Amino acid sequence: MTVHFTLPADGPPIAGEADALDVIGATFGQGVTWVVIPAERLPDAFFSLRTGLAGAILQKFVQYGLRLAVIGDVSRHVAASDAFRDLVRECNRGDQTWFLPTREEFDARVTAPR
Repeated sequence: MTVHFTLPADGPPIAGEADALDVIGATFGQGVTWVVIPAERLPDAFFSLRTGLAGAILQKFVQYGLRLAVIGDVSRHVAASDAFRDLVRECNRGDQTWFLPTREEFDARVTAPR
């Protein structure tokens, strides 16, 4: 069974590893497999790969065995950075981290037979 933990769109940004760990901690004991974060909760530094923020946050979810879905429009970041575009493409090919435009697309993908 797949259990999702979804952050609301309004709230403080997930601006560093400590914030990611707070989110991860909130999932403990709930059998969560996917954490869904609205793209607007991530600061611009997340989308600029040279800052290392995306790598640090994504690694925390991997380390704690949680999958991550970033939901929302990231098209301006994809257009601005070949590196980020490549990250999104590679992530979306796998099953650990997804960047998807809508919650409906996430729901359809997570329930699709594999």
